[in-house]
Amino acid sequence: MLKLIFLDNFILFLIYKLLIMKKVVFILLFFGFCFTINAQSEPKVGDELVINAQKGQSYNYIKFPKLNTLNKRGKIANYKSVHGDIVIIDEVMTDKNNTTYVVLKKKDGSKFFGLNSTVKANYAKALESGEMSKG
Repeated sequence: MLKLIFLDNFILFLIYKLLIMKKVVFILLFFGFCFTINAQSEPKVGDELVINAQKGQSYNYIKFPKLNTLNKRGKIANYKSVHGDIVIIDEVMTDKNNTTYVVLKKKDGSKFFGLNSTVKANYAKALESGEMSKG
């Protein structure tokens, strides 16, 4: 009778340990998956992105010249010429607040609006707002 009670307690103990190990393995897999996703979202020099149409009248997170500046320089004052452009990350910068900025240049080597060869963008917010997307 004593052996039977001991055996029952031992079996319950093993089942309990297996359940704990199952949870530990699941948690480790979850953290590994999260780390992999986070590592893929970091920009690298040479990554290709696509400029999308802006939601409002101007781009908020990509620093294109203002429309009045384009007009003063004799250019058409709209952003339609950059919609769908494929750009390459030329430089990646992180400020003291851990905000990642990227310097973009056109893949074909031409200038934005015939004025600037590069523009600066807040990487995370521009992707989140839909101003640019991964190509």
